[in-house]
Amino acid sequence: MYNFIIYLYQMGVAVYSRFNEKVKKMWQGERDAFRVLREQVDPQARYVWFHAASLGEFEQGRPIMEQLRRDHPELKILLTFFSPSGYEVRKNYEGADIICYLPLDTISNARRFLRLIRPEMAFFIKYEFWYNYLHILKHRQVPVYSVSSIFREGQVFFRWYGRQYGRVLNCFTHFYVQNELSKQLLAKIGLTNVTITGDTRFDRVLQIKEQAKQLPLVETFVKDAPKVFVAGSSWPPDEEIFLRYLNAHREWKLIIAPHVIGEDHLQQIEKLLEGRKVIRYTKSQQLSDTEVAAAEVLIIDCFGLLSSIYHYGQVAYVGGGFGVSIHNLPEAAVWSIPVVFGPENQKFQEAQELKTCKGGFEIKGYEDFAQLMDRFDSDATFLKEAGQNAGSYVKGKAGATRKILSDVNL
Repeated sequence: MYNFIIYLYQMGVAVYSRFNEKVKKMWQGERDAFRVLREQVDPQARYVWFHAASLGEFEQGRPIMEQLRRDHPELKILLTFFSPSGYEVRKNYEGADIICYLPLDTISNARRFLRLIRPEMAFFIKYEFWYNYLHILKHRQVPVYSVSSIFREGQVFFRWYGRQYGRVLNCFTHFYVQNELSKQLLAKIGLTNVTITGDTRFDRVLQIKEQAKQLPLVETFVKDAPKVFVAGSSWPPDEEIFLRYLNAHREWKLIIAPHVIGEDHLQQIEKLLEGRKVIRYTKSQQLSDTEVAAAEVLIIDCFGLLSSIYHYGQVAYVGGGFGVSIHNLPEAAVWSIPVVFGPENQKFQEAQELKTCKGGFEIKGYEDFAQLMDRFDSDATFLKEAGQNAGSYVKGKAGATRKILSDVNL
């Protein structure tokens, strides 16, 4: 049944790629992967394979890749992606020796791929459970590790109808999971090769903080500003809430880094700002320092800066919590500032834990947001303690990378 579904999926992608640019890139990338491997694989080298679905999973795997390279420079790293949103952003990542798409999980593709690579071990990040690749890896006695994985009761593995597909979990040598619930769920289906190590993403955000970029233009914008609000990865439902409040409280300077950077969206944001002095990051290089400092709102209309920009705020808002998918909360919390987010966060452990430690705050709409911001505005002690709680939370969750690599038999 699984292989039949994969066949249907392959047919659908082939057709849809004619009409969707993102799907077209994925389709072409998967077909091109074998050429990349033939040209770049060194038959004499020893490869460790990392697979990440997209950019978020890559960030979770990155600390392990980089520590592995430091500890074992004799090994080469193959990094594969499923999604264009991961591959297109990180295709030039210097921490891997070969980077390509993962060909679709058919039996023939999996056999061909593994004959070319012959990996000594493989790391699958978080949610990656490719049936044919994993079974062939097990047949070849290649150690396979599931890293930063997290399991929930509603997943197919724990349903009566998913028992056959659930056998794919038996292919893993070891699971390095994020929490106790994941360990308990795996135990219910007879899997005890499990260690709770937490999420490697916390190691990554601490690395990012240490390597944060100095951004002179942003520093000029926030200079002498008593209050700065940073909104990261925001979507229109988020923006309608926080802009309504901040338009009425102009003592707050605002930095917005929207998730979608397109001209239509940027213009939509500017219309909501009700005549405030707005500048865009990429167009501000020509402005004088006086003009930049006089602006009230800075829109980040490029990628790659957000993780460093949170440093300049007193309060952070992380978007996606009104229906899309909440984005990277630790990336903001690591800077010891309180983090605000929308209500669709039940599936995100870090959101629940930030709420518990009082470093993160859920809002359900404008009224919640306004009350919270009024308190941040009027109670300096509350603001400071919330930020300290957020920063302490991230620091306390670090260390997964070392735990995993000290356990893996290299």
